[in-house]
Amino acid sequence: MKSQNSSACTMTMPSNPDGEIILNALPWPVLMLDAEDAVSYANAAAEQFLSSSFATLYGRRLDGLLPADSPVLTLIRQAREGEQTISEYELTIDTPRTGHHRVSVDVSPLRDSGGFVVLSLREQSIARRIDRQLSHRGAARSVTAMAGMLAHEVKNPLSGIRGAAQLLEQGVGQEDRTLTNLICEEADRIVNLVDRMEMFADQQPISRDPVNAHEVLEHVRRIAQSGFARHVTFVEDYDPSLPDVLGNRDLLIQVLLNLVKNATEAVPAKDGRIKLSTRFQQGVRLAHSGREGRVELPLLISVEDNGPGIPDDIRRNLFDPFVTSKQGGKGLGLALVAKVVAAHGGIIEADSDGRSTRFDLLLPMAPSTLREGQRR
Repeated sequence: MKSQNSSACTMTMPSNPDGEIILNALPWPVLMLDAEDAVSYANAAAEQFLSSSFATLYGRRLDGLLPADSPVLTLIRQAREGEQTISEYELTIDTPRTGHHRVSVDVSPLRDSGGFVVLSLREQSIARRIDRQLSHRGAARSVTAMAGMLAHEVKNPLSGIRGAAQLLEQGVGQEDRTLTNLICEEADRIVNLVDRMEMFADQQPISRDPVNAHEVLEHVRRIAQSGFARHVTFVEDYDPSLPDVLGNRDLLIQVLLNLVKNATEAVPAKDGRIKLSTRFQQGVRLAHSGREGRVELPLLISVEDNGPGIPDDIRRNLFDPFVTSKQGGKGLGLALVAKVVAAHGGIIEADSDGRSTRFDLLLPMAPSTLREGQRR
């Protein structure tokens, strides 16, 4: 032990705390299982979750603690066989020992360990689930109420803008003609979007086809840099092998434009930076109410900025309608984003640390039959 200065009331911390101290500090259960699914380690949160001490849990098989048909056991088997981490959202664990819990499950095999895996369970709180439902319902009501106004207040001016762009096109060079074509293309897309806004109210399924995420991101970047994001530096980090998203191109453009515009307003006037990235990640699945099975969400699209981050007072309700930190903002943008992502069967997550903010879209992949059919 390091000596303490008796003249001051100080505390010493271990310079290199061991792993058990760190794991016991975590608020969610963590278990290590051997090749036979017997418990070889459980942190303090796992003891509380399973209502048993580690001495009682040690050596007990997980199928003796959870039902034999629990999807957790299936995930463990899949993680071992695939030798990769598997995550699953919104999974129910309901036993007399644990009570009823809605959790996200992560299973990570330990390499070269003879079949050992680490299992962690993160509970999805009631408040978070209610927040998500309220934001979706509120977004639907907000969009429905605004649909009639938008039809008149947006579509009519857009016709004039499109006509003006077509007139300008006749007297400009090829370089400027690219911009006039962009104006016409965006005007048509917005009119089409307004025409279909009422679908958010009646929960009709959206039309989805194979969509190249990189083409969508490039389109969004061009729009942004031609207008509201002229002062921002864009960084692109794309996975070139990313398969097509099963999505609606216009709605994905709308979502990403909203996120990029928010990022632009958050970054500093000097040295503002927005990073657009894509990645393929296996093992993330989501259960949807009213559907059998679970949807794979392997496609990750991220929008990250170097702004000051999301204020703490709105972070919990970020996707609720009418919640905003902008001066004069309406607070409907992120509610609509959440609604569109949910309509795609996906997930949107926000991560902010005070130095940056990142929005992650987890989306389904288009089936190979659709992708092949589109290429023909």
